[in-house]
Amino acid sequence: MNVLEQHEICESGHRILDPFTEEKLLLVGDVCRLEPGHRQLDLACGKGEMLCRWAQRFAIVGVGVDVSDVFVDAARARAAELGVVELVRFERGDAASFEAEAASYDVVSCIGATWIGGGLVGTLRLMTPFLRPGGLLLVGEPYWTEEPPDAACSGLEVGKDDFASLVGTLDRFESAGAELVEMVLADGDSWDRYVAAQWWNVAEWLHTNPADARADEMRR
Repeated sequence: MNVLEQHEICESGHRILDPFTEEKLLLVGDVCRLEPGHRQLDLACGKGEMLCRWAQRFAIVGVGVDVSDVFVDAARARAAELGVVELVRFERGDAASFEAEAASYDVVSCIGATWIGGGLVGTLRLMTPFLRPGGLLLVGEPYWTEEPPDAACSGLEVGKDDFASLVGTLDRFESAGAELVEMVLADGDSWDRYVAAQWWNVAEWLHTNPADARADEMRR
């Protein structure tokens, strides 16, 4: 089983594939000062909830790219449900190599998927060419609230240097030539809701797919 399949199962019941509440998702749109007609490119867009909700609320237009057929299909269905199919489109592809018009987007976003550029700095540099002068780079990135123990890194399958403290994250932004102008932080409760809901998704999948060859691995 690959990581993508695991995510498709774990997040099968999620609309927002990040530790953000619906309220904070809309708050970020307010923070970005979106206006009708603004253009957004969302790399690794997941199920497209951000683009769809922002198109509905702010009348922006946008393109979302994701490697998962499952997620892209869900994003297109959500756009139809919310009546914004004329404003947004979703494409299946590798966000790291997606070709788009240079310097043409008011917002270029990548929420919780900076692996597309090999980390935060690489992802910022990947995003920047698509951004028009004066536009916004919008990035969702985990940060360490304290030094992680080795067991946590092992369980998460990440290195201690994969992420930084909040101050260290700011340093990484600046090293990529980006200026931090605003933040909206996920909190412990929203992280808990995001992850705990995955347990139920997995439990339901195991219950309905007991003979699937991936079941033992997914259970572990």
